[in-house]
Amino acid sequence: MSFAVSVVDSTSTDFPTSLRTRDGTPVFPRIWALGNLTILQRRLLGFFCSTQCPGEMILRTYDLACVLRDAGVTVISGFHSPMEKECLTLLLRGTQPVIVCPARGIERMRLPTAWKAPLAENRLLILSPLGVKQRRVTADLAEKRNEFVATLADEVFVAHAARGSKTERFCHDVLAWGKPLLTLESDENASLLALGARPVRPENVSDQWAANPQKLPQKAQV
Repeated sequence: MSFAVSVVDSTSTDFPTSLRTRDGTPVFPRIWALGNLTILQRRLLGFFCSTQCPGEMILRTYDLACVLRDAGVTVISGFHSPMEKECLTLLLRGTQPVIVCPARGIERMRLPTAWKAPLAENRLLILSPLGVKQRRVTADLAEKRNEFVATLADEVFVAHAARGSKTERFCHDVLAWGKPLLTLESDENASLLALGARPVRPENVSDQWAANPQKLPQKAQV
């Protein structure tokens, strides 16, 4: 089974409106896509977690991933940190759409076996703002990818951000962009809550998103 990567230019009708500034200028000039582009029309929950994650938060994030999967919530993420990868495995066992955004070009990327069936079922979309020359993940490319994911997402959920981590600094940026930031309600996330993240519980996230699966009007980028 073969899958073809398409290039979506900013002049294309398939180019997401969320990737434009208020005056219509594209934040990213083009994107590379593999899979079902209509998934972008759904309400998207950005998903992030620090590489370092306390045991309590690991268990609660597992529970959250299962709730999101069973509720049919569409999650978008780089799925790069260990916790994010584990959650992707759980999400792909469901029937809901998922968007994976690698921090590299995808034209020559070898697809994991677990991705092929969801792609064939039109419930997986692989997106990247990076061209074919970007074949290795770097810290700079990961930051660009994270910005890409947050821009596309209607809301950004951070399961945990270790104090002083790049993920915590990223949360500062998300709030500065005016994007809603969510995190698990826990003493382990006190620093995120102090920043202004909205505390949530898995069952509440499920109810809120399952009841409103369609795309929300987004604020344009500055």
